[in-house]
Order: sequence, then C-alpha cells, then structure tokens
Amino acid sequence: MTGVAVGLFISWLVVAFTLRSVARRADAPALRWPWSGGRDGVESLRRALPLQTRSWWVDTALLAGFVGVTVALANGYLVRLDLQVYQWCEAHRPVALYWLARAGNLLGQGTPLAVLALGLAVVVGWQRRSVRPVLPVLAAELLTGVTVLGLKLGLYRAPPRNQNGVAHPEQLFSDPGSQSYPSGHLVVAIVWYGILALLLVDVLPLRGRSALRLVPPAVLFCTTVYLSFHWLTDTVAGLLLGMLLYRLLMRVPWDSLPLGRRLTATGWARPGLSDHR
Repeated sequence: MTGVAVGLFISWLVVAFTLRSVARRADAPALRWPWSGGRDGVESLRRALPLQTRSWWVDTALLAGFVGVTVALANGYLVRLDLQVYQWCEAHRPVALYWLARAGNLLGQGTPLAVLALGLAVVVGWQRRSVRPVLPVLAAELLTGVTVLGLKLGLYRAPPRNQNGVAHPEQLFSDPGSQSYPSGHLVVAIVWYGILALLLVDVLPLRGRSALRLVPPAVLFCTTVYLSFHWLTDTVAGLLLGMLLYRLLMRVPWDSLPLGRRLTATGWARPGLSDHR
C-alpha cells in the first residue's frame, strides 16, 4: 500500500502543477497557489478548462456501474459467476480457437497503441502546423496510466490462472503481487482506439471510425475472458472505466485550450483537430 500512496502523491503533484501552468496561461490568478477552492477559484478553473456541457448522465451511469461492480465483488457477490465462466472457458478451448484468441488479444497492447497514436499525432500536427493533436494523446497516457495503475495496485486481485497460488484468486485483495482488476486491456483499447479515430477523422469515414472504436474492444472483451487472462468482472469493469475515461477526454475542447503566448505567436497553437463531437 506504500507504493500506492507514493504513486497517488506523485500523480497529485503532476495534476497540481499542470493546473497551475494552465491557469497562468489563461490569466487565472485565483488558481495559483494558494487556492482556497472558493467560488473565484472554481470560476477560474471553469474558464481554463471549459468542458463540454452535454449531459453527464451517461458518465454518471458508467461511474455508478463501475463502483457497483467493485462493491459487489468486495462483498463476495458475482464471484460465483466469475468461477463458472472461468471453468467453462477452461473446458472449451480447442487449439484453433486458442490461437485465434491469442491473435485477437494483441489488439489490446497499450504501449504499441500509445506509440502509434503519438506518431500519428505528430504527423497530423506537422501537416496542420499545430501542437494540438498531441494534447489528447499525452492526456490519455496520463489519465489511463494513473487511473488504471492506481486501481490495480489498490485492489490487487489475482487473475484466473493464479500464478502465485493464493487461496481465493477470485476475490478482491487476494494477491498483493497481482493486478487483475480492472482489465487494462479494455481500458486502453477503448481510449486509444478512440484517440486514433479522432486523429483519423479526415481519413476514415464515419463508419470506419465507428468500427475502429467498437471492434477492438469487442474482440478483447471476448479474448481476455476466454484465455483466462481476466475474470469476467475484470473485463466488465474495464469496459465501464474505459468508456468513462474516453468520454471525459472527448469533453475537453482541445482546439481552444490556452497554450501560451509563445506558441500562439509562432502559429503552432492554431486549431489542429477536426470537430469530433
């Protein structure tokens, strides 16, 4: 748990200094240290990060679903379902389907997806003479990394294969050496394929972008459970969390965030992302 505390503290420092930098660029002195958190500070934060005002009901439902699954698992519910699905998968895995699932599972590799997204963002940014295509990529890496790693370390659930031989791998808090809950494959797939669709908005038609956002997570939902890499509830939780994080990222007006006088003067702060909402 010491590692979790250190990680959360470092994450808090990163967020704090990032907000302070953004506030300075936006001429929002109420956000500078010390910030009382009062009405003036909230108004300055709203002006610095003018998130989209579309309904938050879906986001709230996703968060409630994730919390509900987590609380249910912590109290012993849904565990029997996880065990039944695991046992079925172990008993129905012919060689051909195994290798097909292994191939499909490659769609959820976070590091290659992040590198691909960053490279594509650099190309798009260079073509449009704007740094803005890089912003959602960096934000996605920070948001998914901090959120997923923090939850995995804090809930330390063993995977179905139980490589450390704990007594009850299906339970939360079962193995401090494991990080099965929630499924990082689902989170990174939803976020990174969504970012790729955003960067390819001028290349792929609407149907192509929709397929890019939907097909890989759907494949990974099946493969991670079928291969016993994750419990069913790991994957459900990853799906809910990934959708929530993606929606939060898409709320940010990347083309209008204040980036400072230097970038504005050189022209590299111009809009660089097509409308994605």
